[in-house]
Amino acid sequence: MKLIKQNDEIFYAEGPIIRVGSDEIDFLKARATENPRGMARLCAHPGVDDALHEMLIVLSRACCIPPHKHLGKSESFHLVEGKLTVVIFTDEGKVREVIPMAPPGSGEMFFYRLSEALYHTVVPMSEFVVFHETTNGPFRREDMQFAVWAPGEDAPREDREAFVQELIQQFP
Repeated sequence: MKLIKQNDEIFYAEGPIIRVGSDEIDFLKARATENPRGMARLCAHPGVDDALHEMLIVLSRACCIPPHKHLGKSESFHLVEGKLTVVIFTDEGKVREVIPMAPPGSGEMFFYRLSEALYHTVVPMSEFVVFHETTNGPFRREDMQFAVWAPGEDAPREDREAFVQELIQQFP
């Protein structure tokens, strides 16, 4: 399978049949370790304009994704490896729900779907977490709204890490 690099964290699989195994996951883990955001993804869909987006995503423990919501979209995760906590917030920034996730057989949830525009983030709870994400396209940056009450993508890393550590203190 040929991968086309869009940037240091996004790779598109080329061809009508996409197959993913341990080699591809190891490749994504290495890319997640090398890039400053601590994440990498393999897109199984051909491009940003596709109606259906399917991605295999690897987050390292160092990854800090700011709380955000998707306007007019849904998303689902299916855990493949590692542990992840999904945090859903109210519009005011209070924790509404905490969803610990791990692969099937772990006793935790392994599938999650969000069908409303609710603020959410994900917190890696293991060295790496690997999950399959499905969402509707096309991808438009303006369809994503970041929370004003949390450090954003451009905030200093230490501010984002402090926010995540405060969140973890609220986990059951």
